[in-house]
Amino acid sequence: MKRLFLLDGMALIYRAHFALITNPIRNSKGVNTSALYGFINTLLSILEKENPTHLGVAFDTSAPTPRHIRYPAYKAQRDEMPEELAASIPHVKALCRAFAIPVLEIDGFEADDLIGTLVKRAEPDGFESYMVTPDKDFAQLISASTYMWKPGRKGTDHEIIGLDRLPEIWGVGEPHQIIDLLGLMGDASDNIPGIPGIGPKTAQKLITEYGSIENLLANTGKLKGKQKENVEANSDQALLSKELATIITDCPLEVSWDDLILSQRDDEALKQLFTDFEFRSLTKRLFPGSADISPTSGSTSPPPETRTLFDTFKTIAEVPHSYTLADTRKLQEKLFEELSTQQSFCFDIETTSLHRHSAKLLGIAFSWKAHEGWYLPITDLDSQLPAIKAILSSPAEKIGHNLKYDLSVLHSHGITVTGPFFDTMLADALAAPERRHSMDYLSEILLGYTPIKLADVAAAAASEEENTTDDLFAFTEKKNKKSKELDIASIPLETLAQYAAEDADVTFQLAAKLRPLLKETGQDKIFSEIECPLLPVLVRMEMEGIAVDLEALETISADLQQSIDQLAKSIETHAGTPFNIASPKQLGQILFDHLKLLDKPKKTKTGQYKTDEQTLSSLLGIHPIIEDILSYREATKLKSTYIDALPNHIAPETGRIHTHYHQLLAATGRLASSDPNLQNIPVRSEAGRKIRQAFVPRKNCKLLACDYSQIELRVMAALSCDPTMISAFQDGADIHTITAAKVHGVTPEEVTPDMRRSAKMVNFGIIYGISAFGLSQRLSIPRAEAAAIIDAYFREYPAIKQYMERTVSESREKGYAETISGRRRHYPDLSSGNAGLRQNAERAAINMPIQGTSADMIKLAMIRIDDLLRKKPYRTKMLLQVHDELVFDLHPDEESELVPKILHIMESTLPLPHGVPILVEKGTGSNWLAAH
Repeated sequence: MKRLFLLDGMALIYRAHFALITNPIRNSKGVNTSALYGFINTLLSILEKENPTHLGVAFDTSAPTPRHIRYPAYKAQRDEMPEELAASIPHVKALCRAFAIPVLEIDGFEADDLIGTLVKRAEPDGFESYMVTPDKDFAQLISASTYMWKPGRKGTDHEIIGLDRLPEIWGVGEPHQIIDLLGLMGDASDNIPGIPGIGPKTAQKLITEYGSIENLLANTGKLKGKQKENVEANSDQALLSKELATIITDCPLEVSWDDLILSQRDDEALKQLFTDFEFRSLTKRLFPGSADISPTSGSTSPPPETRTLFDTFKTIAEVPHSYTLADTRKLQEKLFEELSTQQSFCFDIETTSLHRHSAKLLGIAFSWKAHEGWYLPITDLDSQLPAIKAILSSPAEKIGHNLKYDLSVLHSHGITVTGPFFDTMLADALAAPERRHSMDYLSEILLGYTPIKLADVAAAAASEEENTTDDLFAFTEKKNKKSKELDIASIPLETLAQYAAEDADVTFQLAAKLRPLLKETGQDKIFSEIECPLLPVLVRMEMEGIAVDLEALETISADLQQSIDQLAKSIETHAGTPFNIASPKQLGQILFDHLKLLDKPKKTKTGQYKTDEQTLSSLLGIHPIIEDILSYREATKLKSTYIDALPNHIAPETGRIHTHYHQLLAATGRLASSDPNLQNIPVRSEAGRKIRQAFVPRKNCKLLACDYSQIELRVMAALSCDPTMISAFQDGADIHTITAAKVHGVTPEEVTPDMRRSAKMVNFGIIYGISAFGLSQRLSIPRAEAAAIIDAYFREYPAIKQYMERTVSESREKGYAETISGRRRHYPDLSSGNAGLRQNAERAAINMPIQGTSADMIKLAMIRIDDLLRKKPYRTKMLLQVHDELVFDLHPDEESELVPKILHIMESTLPLPHGVPILVEKGTGSNWLAAH
């Protein structure tokens, strides 16, 4: 059998590129290799499984086709090809040459036309032909010997579409009728118009009845109403659309069958290509005996190609495994005996809910060898506790995924887990920050394995079917209706044991995959010395929580509501008419139609006037209504987001608020918090500061707040080696006054409050790449004046300018920016041809070493302070981290001993180069505002 496979090159690389658009594959140079890698996997699937005898890959060219000449709007709505995708096309063609596969392209014809021409030539010559494409339009070419080979998505297998599938997919019986369907309903992806008002179902019905567009147009008298009117009015457009949708099958393609015969590949060229793009798994797949590919010496990268786009994912039913339910005393003794000899093991808890305080412990799964696992059901926690505590406090490494949750629940049960830790979620977030970090996703891309879904297990358990171990394998194939509340406790023990043991097993295997990746990306030290040791610290802080004074909140709420009401009245007075201030549409009409604040106000895509914060801030000073509106918005947001919401976050078990900390949500490594988010409480406004009054110490304590002073400016001074800035910090001078004096050419004594304010804005704004436009908006000054201030700043601080230029240059060369501690972040857009993307990446690369070093500093300080507070039975507790500030419940009897030690740790944990001093300011009080 002669088997011809023709690949739609453009469609396949588009598909691969956009399938990974939120998480692209990049090599150590930052080159996006998603399209190339996806194309290779499709090609290898065909070569390895389909036994092709003849192969070709068709491409479009940039030359106009007869369709463009006939209808200039053809495909005109499409966005320009992304530059990273365009850059991959030559590499895909080089790959084809290395595989000795002809590249087919002719100016004036699309890839569809070349493939159509060849499959029609192949029919009388005895070929079985496969058109490899996700493009539905190719179905018009299907015949008794011609099929569509449609690549799968997200792990699903490919699909073969033949004549028998046409009625099911298209609702017509003949391939040529698909062209008629497209002519009637149009094709938005190609900008083919069709007939207005006719969609797929109507088109199917009409073609089923009339056979073709031509016959339909000859029988419009049988149609009725609006449909008759539309068809008759758009008859020429329907025929044009059919013409545009018709794939050309007689292109002047000078290629013989001998040219397409599968030939010997060029292994050396392939190895070089795989080396250049760092395709490790592909190298092992094609050349099992080859040495491992490493990035260029001295280069560490975003994870090179570490994922495998498996054609299908294996499941528990297909992979041999040994999962043991330790439901007898003898088996439990064996489990603990085995665990006691391990240097490293994975554990994963099963609970009745996700609530850290109220969740009941159902069991613990363990794994220390791939494809093996144990599940320990909790039947009598009091009697099982000693053995569990002994194992979890042993010196063995504890592996888990999102360990903070497990540690928190165990903490609430009186179980302390000691490190070292290996959290696979944190490891992946450091090594491959751009992709998703769920265990299921990592299992699929790193192991080619789909774990059992808990929702499927719970749904199956709730059904009336028998729940045997064999049934569990079938659960992965079913699409059970997922309930909103999963009743985990009702899942049969044997079933839950299989599910839990598999999770532990998979996580243990993921750790083995991620260890070398951390090393390759240079993040192993950050992982082992900062992020993993920080885990139990955050658990203790979160579980400690902080007290809130509800009466104070009520008072603040009443005061704020009074301010909101006053602002609303003032706004209506300025407007001269009542209106809904919360309505962007009405607000825009008041500002720009009624008050006419701008001649040409900007509008949104829906045609409404823009009234976002940036737009309103740019109007400050034009009319007093603007300042009132901004104040009104801030006040209402504070009231709804914090004052009214905080009581709902008080845990009934403790009477305190327990925020969640996220270690690697921010690109720079800064901690983020949620439920509630305490990082976003504003400190500059009076209303924002008042909210802090409601946070109070526990009985017999006071709050201690320790805040790094101007830490990002100090880091910038150290990294830039700027002598003036370094001297100012060493002398204890006010850096904003010094800057103002230099920028304005006056003595420090002559600096006015406005001068200092503008200097402060520039000092901090430079870190974030502030522009003259941004500075002019923030200071409400002309852009030319703002530009002059920035120019003067760089004249006085040339080392800062040199640091910024050097950082961008080095980051572009390496592909990443780096903190003093070695934390890295990759910025592939530094080499982008898109000016906007490139400039955003440059600003981020300049800021990352500064903000990231500050983040590393406070994280390291938290680890050491936590260690200090646990050395003795201190009553002082660390409660919160908010940006550069740590908040404690401080017992007065310990103040004289602990405060100097805490300050010393914060100021000495991560020394800055060039003798730049670190200063921590501290305060105490009866509430957070008083302490701050």
